[in-house]
Amino acid sequence: MILYIFRRLIEIIPVIFGVTLVVFLIMQMVPGDPAIILAGEGASKEAINQLRTELGLNRPLYVQYGEYILNVFQGDLGQSLKSQQPVIQEIMTRLPITIELAFYSILITIVLGMTAGIISAVRPYSATDISVMIVALLGISLPSFFLGLLSIYLFSVKLQLLPVAGWDSMLHIILPAFTLGVGGAAIVARMTRSSMLEVVRQDYIRTAQAKGLKSFAIIYKHALRNALIPVITVVGLQFGALLGGTVLIESVFAINGLGRMIVDSIRTRDLPMVQGGVLVASLVFVIVNLFVDVLYRFFNKRIELN
Repeated sequence: MILYIFRRLIEIIPVIFGVTLVVFLIMQMVPGDPAIILAGEGASKEAINQLRTELGLNRPLYVQYGEYILNVFQGDLGQSLKSQQPVIQEIMTRLPITIELAFYSILITIVLGMTAGIISAVRPYSATDISVMIVALLGISLPSFFLGLLSIYLFSVKLQLLPVAGWDSMLHIILPAFTLGVGGAAIVARMTRSSMLEVVRQDYIRTAQAKGLKSFAIIYKHALRNALIPVITVVGLQFGALLGGTVLIESVFAINGLGRMIVDSIRTRDLPMVQGGVLVASLVFVIVNLFVDVLYRFFNKRIELN
């Protein structure tokens, strides 16, 4: 297992190359000159050219990217073009907020999704099953930003139960975490139901029923453990979707996390901040997927990590 984990960590190197190169090329195609944005529309051409020279924007693209990637492997993500602060410092102040939001969101995804999926699987094709699956389909269909605005209007404006924005207490976490997690919960619910229905048709489940074991023991001790393997896969993928979703949700709820930082940096064409933010988010996603792969081995001893 240690060798497997080491090999997966080595695979992060091409991920760094790929992510930084794609973001670098995309940002070069975005309209607008960072020097003009930073200097202001009324700045003279001489001032803009001087600023471009100071920021190194007049050098060839391959030189800019080559210097950046060398600095990345030395732990230096550069300086923000706007604030002139180290990018890693800006990210470290925002990343814990995004990680906390993603953690509570994935918790809602797992608890709500698996509970709904098990309820549907226990009573397949019943009114309860159909109702749960309709709600799940609705959860998948609704965009997260629309659900966020709807939640703000209902729970903050009308009922005045929860705060609209900020990140000062647990009350501020409820709405954005629920908004971000409900879509993933719908997907997990459908996968849990499908996996559970496949498992309960197996011979060993019928044998357990014939021996007179209680339904609770059959479902939670025998069926659920074997049904978790594909569900874990979906949960791992949903964590990546949650990281992407924070870009919108943090903007909707005015949360100063990594996602909002990336959006603000794109608007000002702050290339080092965008590259650094996307790179860190990608590394978090890769590490989470490695953790999910290790969980496979825990839930199913027959799976070999090789």
